[in-house]
Amino acid sequence: MLSRWKIAECFLLPVLHRLDPERAHDLAIAALRTGLLPPTPGRQPPSLQTEVFGLRFPAPVGLAAGFDKSVEVVEPLFRLEFGFVEIGTLTPQPQQGNPKPRLFRLPDEHALTNHMGLNNCGFDEAERRLRSIKDKNGIVGVSLGSNTNTLDKIADYVEGVARFHELADYLVLNLSCPNTADGRSLQETGALEQLLQCINDKRVNKTPLLLKIAPDISAQQERAIAELVVNDMADGLVISNTQPVERGGLSGRPLFAPSTRQLSRMYAMTRGQVPLVGVGGVFTAEDAYAKIRAGASLVQIYTALVYEGTGVVERIHAGLARLLERDGFAHVRDAVGKDVCGKSQAVA
Repeated sequence: MLSRWKIAECFLLPVLHRLDPERAHDLAIAALRTGLLPPTPGRQPPSLQTEVFGLRFPAPVGLAAGFDKSVEVVEPLFRLEFGFVEIGTLTPQPQQGNPKPRLFRLPDEHALTNHMGLNNCGFDEAERRLRSIKDKNGIVGVSLGSNTNTLDKIADYVEGVARFHELADYLVLNLSCPNTADGRSLQETGALEQLLQCINDKRVNKTPLLLKIAPDISAQQERAIAELVVNDMADGLVISNTQPVERGGLSGRPLFAPSTRQLSRMYAMTRGQVPLVGVGGVFTAEDAYAKIRAGASLVQIYTALVYEGTGVVERIHAGLARLLERDGFAHVRDAVGKDVCGKSQAVA
């Protein structure tokens, strides 16, 4: 029998797709707050349970940053069978973002473009909301950024790590946002090394620290980033952010191929020693499996949720378990990187 939530979503999704995309997003957040949700999911198949960064994930598919920007619906999201949820991107001061309209659907391509500008509630309110969560029934990542008008980007990230290291299960430095002014400059080798050195000098615990990189960086930048993470300057990579376009960033189906190729390259360059999170264009179990075989220990979705609704999470996990069984893998970790060759690219 269909749950009340799934019945409601069957009617709600077509209505949302007729609305302005940002208005539809706001209504989706409001709907998640209502409590009209499916029952809390049961235990995932043992083949999907995995350990990454020393954390136990009930399943490998999670929600990417950008959906719950301001820590509004963490608890409801875990009832949709996500293996983990990443909130933000958060900045020290609240930020309104860029002028509207700033979010656009490309339905023929199953894609979105956004020029949001990292709108969020800021560190103070986000910290308060995180502390108020009564049932953090899963792994929560926090994506960190810098304010558009900041005078010291590095200081913004350092503050974010200091503020959220106790509240987050892992942290992500969003260094590759294409829709804020100068939002990608810290990916440059010297600046990135300086940033990581400042953070590591002040880190008081070992909350896993990940870097989110762009899909269009140069081969030289990729090798430099691989070298930094192999040398323990960071604990993992999120591959990748949206693809820069004329105005903002592109996500969804068109990003699947380039982001998966980059994932494979970074897995090879890091010799499979660094956990990678694959994101970009995942709509099906086959897509998620391809990311895993290209080197991803974990996978994230976002655009699929917009076009397919919340049932996509359950479908991907169920299909992924079948694919693992078909290919003789007892656990998802056994399939990680199986399609990657050319490990001679690995950094020294």
